[in-house]
Amino acid sequence: MAFQISNQRLFYGWWIVAAAAAGLAVHFGPIVVGTFGVFLLALEGEFGFSRSELSGAMALALLGVTVAQPRMGRIIDRFGPRQVIMVSGLLMSAVFASLFLLTSALWHLYLIFFLLGCLSAGCNPVPYAKVVSNWFDQRRGIALALAIAGSSLGVSLMAPLANWLISDYGWRIAYALLGVIVVAVMLPTAALILRDSPETMGVSPDGSLPRNTSAAVTTYGFSLPQALRMPNFWALMVVFFVVSIAFHACVIHLVPMLTDAGMTVEEAAGLAALLGVGILLGRVVTGILLDRFFAAQVAAAVFLLFMLAILLLRMGGSAWTSYLAVALLGLAHGAEFDLMAYMVSRYFGLSSFGEIYGYVFAAFNLGGMIGAPLMGMGYDLTGAYTTGLSVLAVMPAIAIVIVLRLGPYPVDFDAARPARFKVV
Repeated sequence: MAFQISNQRLFYGWWIVAAAAAGLAVHFGPIVVGTFGVFLLALEGEFGFSRSELSGAMALALLGVTVAQPRMGRIIDRFGPRQVIMVSGLLMSAVFASLFLLTSALWHLYLIFFLLGCLSAGCNPVPYAKVVSNWFDQRRGIALALAIAGSSLGVSLMAPLANWLISDYGWRIAYALLGVIVVAVMLPTAALILRDSPETMGVSPDGSLPRNTSAAVTTYGFSLPQALRMPNFWALMVVFFVVSIAFHACVIHLVPMLTDAGMTVEEAAGLAALLGVGILLGRVVTGILLDRFFAAQVAAAVFLLFMLAILLLRMGGSAWTSYLAVALLGLAHGAEFDLMAYMVSRYFGLSSFGEIYGYVFAAFNLGGMIGAPLMGMGYDLTGAYTTGLSVLAVMPAIAIVIVLRLGPYPVDFDAARPARFKVV
């Protein structure tokens, strides 16, 4: 009987992963960041905004995430991810759809994108990663990978979908319809399937039965004040900050970069879909590797691929270099969110996971806030992306040096649960 219940609960854990993947397919990354390059060209033609001005909108969106994420992480830890996801998803979809009413005033665009960043802090990978980490321990790497792979699927679909909607219905209708898609996917999956922890269904992580199913299971880990005194916390902040500078600069300007190299908008949007496929593959492979190898070594290999992708984009000039660069860019980025969530859970535990991960995620978004407009400014000043790409190639190299100096995980929180790590 116990064997049957265990397998049923473990099977439901994979339903949690599927629900998280569906929600992440329509979160801030695919919907706002993934379509920005396509909408950039439409808004540039409609209002005459420069690319650096338009990149400023994305910078403000990332600023919104950066400002809101740590506090939202604390709310997630206190009230549970599920409720936060539903409220945040509803508000984010409404604000995104309101771009249907966008005026020619640049401040209007900036205000909406800043609000999008703030509101999306409750329905991005942070709350979903906490749910999945609560449900899985031994297979946490692959579970996180499959959940966050939903974002990859979203990236691969949203850029071509946005381009088709803009071509057939105009950019205003495209914004409105994408906003409807967000609420139609995110709310039902969160309300009907997500459960904050396996304890609510009488089991422990990985679907096993607890020894005393009537007793509450305490989650262990470091508190935020404890984490702030640990060098590894600041090391992870720096690593994902510098990597994000390069990543957001490349992805947000990918479609214009490829069109400047001679591709049509349709070809560039299609190649952006390849980015999503690479991200999907990168996430699954990284999840498997994280369950078998030390995360810092996996991270170093990923950042090396990222550096190679940037150098290939700088070379340009031929179709094969563009395809290979986009594929490697996708593989590398596919690993970043997996690495971020997994390393936070292993180095700091789950009791304050939302808040600690919120700070690391905020650093990641702060890097994007800097990288995107700098890339736009470099283009406006030089008329090309080559100088910016040369600078960006240094960022993954810095990250490699830092991650290779990280120490071992302090303890297996879920297995050992020592009393000295209990957060009261």
